Amino acid sequence: MEINIQAPPTAHPGAPSPIKATGRSLNWGIVSTGSIVGKVVADLQSLEDANVIAVSSRSEKRARAFADEHDIEWAYGSYEAMFAEPEIEAVYIGTPHAQHFEIAMAALRAGKHVVCEKSLTINAAEARALALEAHERDLFLMEAVWSRFTPVFARALDILDSGELGEPTWVQADLGFTAEYDPQWRIWDRDAGGGALLDLAVYPMTWAIAAFGFPTSVQALGEVNDDGVDVQTAVTLGYPEGRHAQLMVSLNSTSTREARVACTNGWLGTNAPLHNPTKLFIHPADGPARTEVFEAVGANYTFEFREATRCIQQDLNESPTMPWEHSVNTIAVFDGIRHQLGIRYPNDVLVG
Repeated sequence: MEINIQAPPTAHPGAPSPIKATGRSLNWGIVSTGSIVGKVVADLQSLEDANVIAVSSRSEKRARAFADEHDIEWAYGSYEAMFAEPEIEAVYIGTPHAQHFEIAMAALRAGKHVVCEKSLTINAAEARALALEAHERDLFLMEAVWSRFTPVFARALDILDSGELGEPTWVQADLGFTAEYDPQWRIWDRDAGGGALLDLAVYPMTWAIAAFGFPTSVQALGEVNDDGVDVQTAVTLGYPEGRHAQLMVSLNSTSTREARVACTNGWLGTNAPLHNPTKLFIHPADGPARTEVFEAVGANYTFEFREATRCIQQDLNESPTMPWEHSVNTIAVFDGIRHQLGIRYPNDVLVG
């Protein structure tokens, strides 16, 4: 049986439409001009109470071209120059991982609210420092793990919490694609925080967190290339009472890119890709199976920006859906995995 689900407004029951205004409008600045950032910005611009007024890049020429393409008024050749603009209230950071800490810290110190792409930072020490800075300055900070804000993920949480499928006991999730090796590409660049772990693992991890929270044990195996970048990593997360999650991320193979949560009275799964699925497969052990189908809103980045806007409008400095603790704990798990695999980034040296 297939059921079409009209997308609920956000991950928060009773919250307003992901598009309609919810309060005073916010002026946004964008850091980065990459191709994916263009898709993200389009969804941010769809919010009625979001004004994207500026973009920065290391090249003012690239910033101007991006601004013209996306109908943005101001273009800057550095993020420092953009952060000096008092009209900008919030910034979205879409640069490679290794740059996140420096740029996000500069934004907070300039008095800007921050939404920063995953991985929020390279390591947990950096993440804790950002959270402390945001707390001390009473500014909003959120890691943009967009999949956690989608209606599909919210619905999966509702089903798991309802007890319909019993108690979760096991999670299996994988995300892999074949990435052609290019040492200049950030995904293969150790100095940029490259590798399958930081680029992909947060998405399978999200499903483990949904089912069980954070693990009590972590075991990792992986292939690390001559550049010190993980090509493929398998992780087993252990939890009390024998529960566990098996996660796989890869840059050298194409996987199912799906998530499954096995429970004592059935199971729940997604279609591909698990970070932005359109279907949930629900299989109760004592009832008929069904498929719930969801409609996207734009590219589905809209929901994370609806949440960020709501929080800023309500003078919150962190999101209850993506709190600082979750970002720090997730990156701490990744720190442990990197330690097991022998991966070390330049940012680790900077923080000791």
